[in-house]
Amino acid sequence: MIELGRVQTLKVLRKKDFGIYLGEQEQDSGVLLPRKQVPEGTEVGDQLEVFIYKDSRDRMIATTNHPMLEIGELAVLEVAECTKIGAFLDWGLEKDLFLPFKEQVVPVQKGEHYLVSLYADKSQRLCATMRIYEQLKANSPYKKDDHVDGIIYQINLEIGLFVAVDNQYYGLVPKKELYDNYHVGDSVHARVVRVREDGKLDLSIREKAYLQMDEDGETILRVIDEYGGVLPFGEKAAPETIKQELHMSKNAFKRALGRLLKEGSIQINDNSIEKK
Repeated sequence: MIELGRVQTLKVLRKKDFGIYLGEQEQDSGVLLPRKQVPEGTEVGDQLEVFIYKDSRDRMIATTNHPMLEIGELAVLEVAECTKIGAFLDWGLEKDLFLPFKEQVVPVQKGEHYLVSLYADKSQRLCATMRIYEQLKANSPYKKDDHVDGIIYQINLEIGLFVAVDNQYYGLVPKKELYDNYHVGDSVHARVVRVREDGKLDLSIREKAYLQMDEDGETILRVIDEYGGVLPFGEKAAPETIKQELHMSKNAFKRALGRLLKEGSIQINDNSIEKK
């Protein structure tokens, strides 16, 4: 059976001036591979590997080009165009892939990249969806303290960042771990804090405290420079101020200050911090 949205090997059934028809059995009506796609020297009876999709008139058609994903697969695609009916994604074929508004978890932006899956809608048209939770897997090879890369596919301000690790495994950065602004489509590098019993990964954007102190110290010194050498708040600043200005927790701030003070890099006043 010819399968929409999949790469498959089909037999050349008939040759026409405008292309060739491919199928599995001689009696099949076949699907057209346009002439410009037909490899030189192709004859009736040959086998060709093609991808099956639909053209602009909703007719089944074959291509020897391979798209970036097939039905049920996940891939990070770029938004080629945003229109009044939805967005269109570049997936490696002449006809861009349609991403309906109802399948967007956030409004997408032209030129940005998002993790999507391919599906066939009720009319058997190939479309993309950003609702990919059910297609992620929980059998990752990672363990506690491993470092991983992923992409944010959804954000819940009450829970945290939902991350597709390696674009295929469940990952979550809990709300308490967030000290910066993130967006759907952002790539993240994270540390595995815990592998849950169900195999899903709890992640942290930050390193362990003793490793993170050096980076946090550099951040504090950089922000002090941005303020002309004097940070306009001290170690007793509100957690909200620290998060807004430095993108770290108050505990991390105090640990880094202790390191900088010990090194003699700063002077702490009641309501300010100076760089020496």
